[in-house]
Amino acid sequence: MSSYPSCSLITPTYNWPEALELLLLSIKKQSHFPNEVIIADDGSRKETQQLIKKFQKDFPVPLHHVWHEDNKNQKPAIMNKAIAKAKYDYIIEIDGDIIMHKNFVKDHLKMATKNTFLYGSRVNIQENYLNDLFKKKQTSFHFLSKGIKKRGRTLRIPLLANLYKEETTRSSKLRGCNMSFWRDDFIKINGFNENLVGWGIDDSEMIQRLLNIGVKGKRLKFAGLVYHIYHKEQNKSHISINEIIEKETTDKKITFIEKGINQYLD
Repeated sequence: MSSYPSCSLITPTYNWPEALELLLLSIKKQSHFPNEVIIADDGSRKETQQLIKKFQKDFPVPLHHVWHEDNKNQKPAIMNKAIAKAKYDYIIEIDGDIIMHKNFVKDHLKMATKNTFLYGSRVNIQENYLNDLFKKKQTSFHFLSKGIKKRGRTLRIPLLANLYKEETTRSSKLRGCNMSFWRDDFIKINGFNENLVGWGIDDSEMIQRLLNIGVKGKRLKFAGLVYHIYHKEQNKSHISINEIIEKETTDKKITFIEKGINQYLD
């Protein structure tokens, strides 16, 4: 156990305490705990704060709440603020609408190696199952569970997970809802790009800069399992602007952006 890196688990959230509650319940059931959990709150109302305070009373590790005022979607900024406060070497990033398999944290830490980031996939929880999900406060699933799709992704087979090789290009399968990286590497590239607007691209643009400094990617398959709670699609009206920024990052091999985590570091 002691050979695992120390770790901060970070999740963004915005006005969905019902989903955040299931995420926090799934953290309490982990076979190996992160050293701390930080909720990066992009301006939620008081219901989210009340939920976090309730969990803080008996949470197995320090549970921190980093909040800023609601000013439309500012996920890159709130994530930078949260990771600036993170005390540990390794960062596991998930979304606020994720339920983790009990070995999720253990899988990420077991496969963490220097000069590498990890990214996993997700099982989708369907819209028509949400009432049951929240009523039961369900946090465990398996191949035959009701209300899910992409069932093949429920299979945890650690021996097969080790077969995946390191990559030097960004995979189309990269998802910010399930990834991990070294905090020092994140600081080297100045974190998330706060010049991106609205929803989308922030994770893949950041990962491209990690690749540009020589950090390699590795896919987590048959390990690091998560279940994604259905929600309506985000507003994608700004996505073309963000895609231009991402293309420039790729083409010009940009490694450091102007407006990032350095604003919040001591």
